[in-house]
Amino acid sequence: MTRRIKVGGAQMGPITKADGKPAIVARLVALLRQAGERGCELVVFPELTLSTFFPRWYAPERDGMDHYFDRAMPGPETQLLFDEAKRLGIGFCLGYAELVEEEGRLRRFNTSILVDRAGALVGKYRKIHLPGHAEYEPQRSHQHLEKRYFEVGNTGFQVWEAFGGTVGMAICNDRRWVETYRVMGLQNVELIMIGYNTPVSDSLSGETETLRMFHNHLTMQAGAYQNSTWVVGVAKAGVEDGHRLMGGSVIVAPTGEIVAAAETEGDELIVADCDLDRCEYYKSHIFNFAAHRRPEFYGRITAQKGVAKGPRST
Repeated sequence: MTRRIKVGGAQMGPITKADGKPAIVARLVALLRQAGERGCELVVFPELTLSTFFPRWYAPERDGMDHYFDRAMPGPETQLLFDEAKRLGIGFCLGYAELVEEEGRLRRFNTSILVDRAGALVGKYRKIHLPGHAEYEPQRSHQHLEKRYFEVGNTGFQVWEAFGGTVGMAICNDRRWVETYRVMGLQNVELIMIGYNTPVSDSLSGETETLRMFHNHLTMQAGAYQNSTWVVGVAKAGVEDGHRLMGGSVIVAPTGEIVAAAETEGDELIVADCDLDRCEYYKSHIFNFAAHRRPEFYGRITAQKGVAKGPRST
């Protein structure tokens, strides 16, 4: 008997400074109801689903963006989402800015949570690969200050037994790093959920929109294939407070093939019937880690952070 789960990728259109959280949550609920009509059991929402992408702005104090953070999940403004998901019997993955008191101080993380079909919290992931910079850089057309407003996540790349398989989470820039997928791949992950907010244009590189979308899909397709897992990548997209975020939400099979893709930069639900047993062929053949990996030659990956020249071969 195959293990199938119908997954929805709930791409969001722009969310602006002027949008209140009740209106945002109402949009999420509308997408959940669409997912219910299409038979989805799990819905993946983007990174920082509950606010505009505030790291594009500089605040003199690091707590200057705290009004975008949530201290509890669910909270008074998000309880409706949890209630509706439970009523519909749909699990979900939600990205948000988390403000929490830990180790005797306030800490700020870029976070995703996974909630099961009964409305219970399954797991939490805090973003590890924070992009951008920590101080104002005047040469940029827009700032990317995640390193200013968030700490590096402290959860590691975990997996959970849920929805009939082994699932994991990552956030935005994590998708560009092979280590993200491999650490979960070594835990037999079968479905990875990734939310992102990615500008169409880079403020320094001059990369074309086409190239940036190619890289967006390339990283997720390669991660899926090389680790024999489904990947669900979901964007917040469109022109948000004058800055355009790319769409391109996709569901990728363990073969690396895109099986569902968004066509707009607005609120849009993509759906795929994900057979988790499709992971097994590559896990037991081409990417049979136990048979073919050679970790004795990989030590440099964890022992060294930056680039260093190794000894020249003779």
